[in-house]
Amino acid sequence: MGRDVGLLVCMRCRATLRALPDSSPDAFANCPRCGGAVHQRKPHSIAITATLLVTAAVLYIPANVLPVMLMRTIFDEEDDTIMSGVLSLIQEGSWPLALLVFLASIVVPLLKLIAMGWLLIVVIRKSPGHVAHRSKLLRIVEFIGRWSMLDVFAISLLVALVQIRSLATIHVGMGALAFCSVVVLTMLAAQSFDERLLWDVEPHD
Repeated sequence: MGRDVGLLVCMRCRATLRALPDSSPDAFANCPRCGGAVHQRKPHSIAITATLLVTAAVLYIPANVLPVMLMRTIFDEEDDTIMSGVLSLIQEGSWPLALLVFLASIVVPLLKLIAMGWLLIVVIRKSPGHVAHRSKLLRIVEFIGRWSMLDVFAISLLVALVQIRSLATIHVGMGALAFCSVVVLTMLAAQSFDERLLWDVEPHD
């Protein structure tokens, strides 16, 4: 391990630094390249990640239960949740689009919550084994998080197009706000999680 030989890594610019011989485990210095704070491990990484993850898990329920889109016309009113939108697409024969919405809005956020929760449990319980695979899983979660806002963008675009081209009035519902919060919180949870903690649970000489 790098810290065993007195090396530190700046998590902002990935510069490798030599730790001071008399520095404590919690001591930090400024990176000479980017000026960012350098720690052996991110302070309070587990607590921050767990808090963000639990909040995202709680908001995942209203994100799928509350309406994401409220449509008002002269003759009718309609509220659509994510699942009702998927069912409507299936009834219209748009199976590929329905599958895409189902995966992006329901399956992927749930899998991200499960994956991050499992990684937290592994670190807290110090369970050894397949550390490289766990690191790859964390990086996959981080990569997917960059594309998670596409669904929110699609809802916003649909609202703008319908209001321009028809007499219907569409508003974004609380479900969309909850979904957006889940996406942002899971992204922050993945970023606050210190990947090096996964390697700390692996016994080494």
